[in-house]
Amino acid sequence: MQQFIYGLLLLIALAIPPIAHFMESVMIIHMHMQMPMVVFAGFLMARLFMDRFPRFFKKWNGNGVPGILLFVIIIGFWTLPRSMDDALTDQSVEVFKFLSLSLLAGIPLRDSWKKLNSLGKNIFFIFFTILFLVVGWLYIDAPVQLCNNYLVIEQITLGWGFLTTAICIVIYLIYITFTDRTKYE
Repeated sequence: MQQFIYGLLLLIALAIPPIAHFMESVMIIHMHMQMPMVVFAGFLMARLFMDRFPRFFKKWNGNGVPGILLFVIIIGFWTLPRSMDDALTDQSVEVFKFLSLSLLAGIPLRDSWKKLNSLGKNIFFIFFTILFLVVGWLYIDAPVQLCNNYLVIEQITLGWGFLTTAICIVIYLIYITFTDRTKYE
């Protein structure tokens, strides 16, 4: 219950208009700080839902794959430039952003992660590496402004942020490939 309260307080704090406006005023902070923090708030709140509805999660997300697919779909939607623009201009899309990232991404991620085997986790990381490389390249190399609410330089900065994240994931994958994790558990 305590984690749920922390997650709910984090979600409420992120949704307070001055904080939300500040975080959304810079494109890379909007994408690489606010959105992951909203997912993390849902991740914290997930324990209460998992304890209250264990049969639902066991039936719906028995092996973790459906939850991870829902997470991937929601995150993929919010990496699109149009989605970010709409969240800044339409209040209902802004509300959907907070609800979808916390409830439809954070909760399934927490429930699914422990159910996935190491192959499923590696496929997850490889998919996001490819996604971040492609989206990063798109934001950097696009000949036009993709987001109407942000400057082109912010778009390029976000692209480099995606590429940096992809490189970090590759470094992590190389690390887990060449180390024996049982020595550290």
